Amino acid sequence: MDIRELTAKMDEFVAAKGWYKPDSPKPQTVRNMAISLAIETAEVLEHVQWEEAPADKNALADELADVGLFLLQLAHIAG
Repeated sequence: MDIRELTAKMDEFVAAKGWYKPDSPKPQTVRNMAISLAIETAEVLEHVQWEEAPADKNALADELADVGLFLLQLAHIAG
């Protein structure tokens, strides 16, 4: 799957959740996506806050996936 296909899948997911609607509890704005990206990035840092390597690589992988998806959505929303 290339980045355009992944973007299309993310767009379908967000639309299905209703997050593009004006009254959405999770409006997909550049500001909101940038904030969410920063929060998810901080969650990555928690895995190495007191250690050189993460104790749980699967949990780290989950957070990295979140970062990637929020970055993708931010780029999509920003055009």
